[in-house]
Amino acid sequence: MTMDAQSSTKAAAVEAGHGQPTRRSFLGGTVSAAALFSAAKAVFPGGAFAQGAGPETSKAILGYIALIDASPLVIAKEKGLFAKYGMPDVEVVKQASWGATRDNLVLGGAANGIDGAHILSPTPYLISTGKVTQNNQPTPMYLLARLNYDAQAISVSNDYKDLKVTVDASPLKAAFAERKAAGKEVKVAMTFPGGTHDLWIRYWLAAAGIDPDKDVSTIVVPPPQMVANMKVGTMDAFCVGEPWNEQLVNQGIGFTACTTGEIWKRHPEKALGMRADWVDRNPKAALALLMAVMEAQQWCEKVENKAELATIVGKRQWFNVPVADIIGRLKGDINYGNGRAATGTDQQMKFWTGGVSYPFKSHDTWFITEDIRWGKYEPTMDIKAWVDKVNREDLWREAAKAIGAAAADVPASTSRGVETFFDGKVFDPADPVGYLKSLSIKRAMV
Repeated sequence: MTMDAQSSTKAAAVEAGHGQPTRRSFLGGTVSAAALFSAAKAVFPGGAFAQGAGPETSKAILGYIALIDASPLVIAKEKGLFAKYGMPDVEVVKQASWGATRDNLVLGGAANGIDGAHILSPTPYLISTGKVTQNNQPTPMYLLARLNYDAQAISVSNDYKDLKVTVDASPLKAAFAERKAAGKEVKVAMTFPGGTHDLWIRYWLAAAGIDPDKDVSTIVVPPPQMVANMKVGTMDAFCVGEPWNEQLVNQGIGFTACTTGEIWKRHPEKALGMRADWVDRNPKAALALLMAVMEAQQWCEKVENKAELATIVGKRQWFNVPVADIIGRLKGDINYGNGRAATGTDQQMKFWTGGVSYPFKSHDTWFITEDIRWGKYEPTMDIKAWVDKVNREDLWREAAKAIGAAAADVPASTSRGVETFFDGKVFDPADPVGYLKSLSIKRAMV
């Protein structure tokens, strides 16, 4: 039996041992759980939530990838916030790749995997539908919070530095065609099929008339291995989060064409995803996790904490990256390389202010629509039904209320409304098909 098959068998065995409450009964339970947390917070202002009203368990195993947008999980651990909310035994465990994160989520914490993770926002849907799992076996997931906006980037090999490529990738169209005509393969790297980095680089290429499935070869490379792979000539371009784009520039190997916030301003990126069965069994613990992570997001957002944040996550046990490769872009100072730099931009990573943490259903609708665009799902997929099933913005709201989040940081609607991209394309979450029809390069037949 293969390792993947063993993983699936173990996961099935673990899931078979637990009854699944109905969504109605679970929703009814979350209100009282949140009320208990609010009451406990009033009685124990120091955060001693491990009293009678506390979580069902003090432990959860959370995975993370060495990317700056994992910072809220790292800070929640380092600053004792999980313990503050009654979960001192939470483990934050480094994963080798997004594929490993998926496999360990399918296993689950009870079978030596993980219960939840810092995760690419589309992935809870890809796992829940079985689109990226062994034997296409679904593992139900919930998306509990958004961890950040913006601050990913698309970087290009120095082989193309004379083309002055920016958010407009059109100078690469002829260069890539010439390279292919010479019998050489053009490779662009992302971190996981159907994930955010895959969607950003596909959008960027397609907007320039470059078909990401026909004109180039798309390869998967784990984030921490991007720089080393470009150094040895494995790829022509890649999309990844920080600190790897900055490190690439600092080592003189390539340059950044654009940040992803230049493609879609204030775009959603990573999320806190949990196995649905873990949340269903531990609703108060799920709220405790959310509260700790949300408080950590507030801490990460503060300008006065940026230097300390860079120092903490740069430690060997977390990212093992020099502070110099982290601090600049964390503050919005972008050294693109190739003679281009900008300071004090609005392209810094955003963790909290203005509803960043809230998981808009409209954003998940876009992610699913883009994965339909590239053939990950059928065009007939019931997008709304899946978003309603996986997106647990209701739990986020309960946690926000419990920690006393400011009204300005708690969106009134589940939709952020119509979104506009750098190339003028418009996405109306009420009309995903209309958006797909407006795109000239796609796999979906609509």
